[in-house]
Amino acid sequence: MAFHPIAADDDDCTVNVARKYAWIVFALTFGLLISDYMSRQVLNAVFPMLKGEWALSDSQLGLLSGIVALMVGLLTFPLSLLADRFGRVKSLALMALLWSLATLGCALAQDYPQMFIARFMVGVGEAAYGSVGIAVVISVFPKHMRATLASAFMAGGMFGSVLGMALGGTIAAKLGWRWSFAGMALFGLLLAVLYPLIVKESRIAPQRATQALDKAAAKARLRTLFASRSVIATYIGSGLQLFVGGTVIVWMPSYLNRYYDMGADKAGGMAAIIVLCSGAGMILCGMLSDRLCRHSPERKVALAIAYCLGSCMLLSLAFALPAGPAQLAMICLGMLIVAGTTGPAGAMVANLTHYSVHGTAFATLTLANNMLGLAPGPFITGRLSDAIGLHGAFQIVPLVSVAAAAVFFYAMCHYHKDIARIKGQKVPDAVNAPGLEVKL
Repeated sequence: MAFHPIAADDDDCTVNVARKYAWIVFALTFGLLISDYMSRQVLNAVFPMLKGEWALSDSQLGLLSGIVALMVGLLTFPLSLLADRFGRVKSLALMALLWSLATLGCALAQDYPQMFIARFMVGVGEAAYGSVGIAVVISVFPKHMRATLASAFMAGGMFGSVLGMALGGTIAAKLGWRWSFAGMALFGLLLAVLYPLIVKESRIAPQRATQALDKAAAKARLRTLFASRSVIATYIGSGLQLFVGGTVIVWMPSYLNRYYDMGADKAGGMAAIIVLCSGAGMILCGMLSDRLCRHSPERKVALAIAYCLGSCMLLSLAFALPAGPAQLAMICLGMLIVAGTTGPAGAMVANLTHYSVHGTAFATLTLANNMLGLAPGPFITGRLSDAIGLHGAFQIVPLVSVAAAAVFFYAMCHYHKDIARIKGQKVPDAVNAPGLEVKL
């Protein structure tokens, strides 16, 4: 049987994971991420129906979407820290169970306050899944695949968004919007039951990662979360860039409904194609990062800057065009690279933090992504839409990518120096253990 030699940040912690089992772990974790985003984004496909049935404003609709991202932003760090300490596998299963039950609650909601509470609980359940899930995935594959794995895994969010909006719109058109939520909930519940039966903590975690730590060692590891200016800039730049991509995903079905006169099913299908472009681009950009930057880490940041500026140019041009095939094609091109920063950002965070706190490190990245991008983006755009129309709001949103590029440029100025410094840094690994050299 083929094995992946899995190295954490130190060579002594190398373990062997069967290649077939590693891909099974990836598939199941990826499947739960798809369920996560299906449950999150199905709401966008039924925006027009909820707006008409409950007489809601765009600000209220944006808040229903933004509350999930807000809870993810607020809770991802503490919940990921608990998952790193008490077990990632059982934590992931509990998260999936909670968000699936909450999605079922959305199907049963009778008014806006009940829907808001259900969406609040969806956010609580999904809070730490992305960060803990990617920590599980990178723990069973070689280190040189980090950008590809990070981008491919997080692209599951895009594919889940595609399925959530496309299937949600289709089901809503045929059976009503409540069945859209119910379908997503049943899929999540099935995976939540299967996951802990197949994925075992003892088979995916290096032995040292499960050893008890004294307080000094734990604090030393946690300090790597903010040990360099480049990793802090990566958190911020990634969050700002996702302001753009996340906002377009949330509001695209409504944009197509208003400016192209599409029904919920057609708007959901077209929006799904646009989001699919973003997911495919995320994977391709991550693969390009690993291929071009294996021996030159600074290129990861340069590519992130290029993705930011390129998406800004393409999306600004798209929303300057009138409604029609040319505009849709330009939107697809812009969305192809708008999330290209995900792979480089994930690899940089993994390289600059200790393996035992990778769940918490990705939680910090997720915190920035949500608090700077995914949470405020839909709400701010909704407020702009109420004032100047959704088309006018979309003309302003891509400019945030310029700020993201500026922050990534700051990271590039310090990245090489930070890597060189952290390579020689000693980090305590366990009780009474000698210092551990962090190798990148």
